[in-house]
Amino acid sequence: MVPVVVAAVLVGLLAAVPLRGLIARFAVPEGEPWCEACPSCGRPVRLLPPTGRCPVCRERLGAGPWTVEPVTVAVAVAVAYAADGLLVVTLALAWAAALGVVLGFVDARVRRLPYRLTTPLLGGTAGLLVPAALSAQQPGATLLRCLLAALAVGGVLELAVWLGALGPGDSPLGLALGGLLGWYGWRTVLGGLCAAVLLAGLWGVVRAVAALARRRPVRGLDLAVGPFLLLGALAAVLGR
Repeated sequence: MVPVVVAAVLVGLLAAVPLRGLIARFAVPEGEPWCEACPSCGRPVRLLPPTGRCPVCRERLGAGPWTVEPVTVAVAVAVAYAADGLLVVTLALAWAAALGVVLGFVDARVRRLPYRLTTPLLGGTAGLLVPAALSAQQPGATLLRCLLAALAVGGVLELAVWLGALGPGDSPLGLALGGLLGWYGWRTVLGGLCAAVLLAGLWGVVRAVAALARRRPVRGLDLAVGPFLLLGALAAVLGR
């Protein structure tokens, strides 16, 4: 197991470089153009060091220094631990984890889940799960369960979007995560949703207590739901 963990750590460190660049590119407020280049020197935003600064002009871009790297390493180790017997399922989990890191940081920073990220997440996950389901012992039942789980989770989140409780990017994220959790069974799907709600609630309580401790009014919490959906899904897969 030690060689697998070491390999996962190395993969996480290498993946963090382009993932940090993607975070800097998409972590912009709604209505603003994507950050394709450094606003100070014009260098393209692709690969960024752990400091989060432009290598040319030292302008800080995207996520804070040394934040993406430990998260990416931890997620890589978790994916290695949760690796399925089928390579294609492990690839689907790794694909969702990689884009999930980007989406989590972007949502936490600017409160949005861009379709430019959720669409490839959904398409890649579906493209890998379909052949995996067809190669299962009960291909029809497995494929139907993944589809129904995706529709169930996505539908619940879309209802919340209609009610104004969530942003429009949460429902496609729910479709992708629901389909992935559906591979492991309905218990995992329910566990992922419950874990996401619990984590979001705990974080809301922590923020409220911190505001009261500083004698500040507790107004709307304005929670970024995406990170908790992703963490809940990962916790459900690990705890299955």
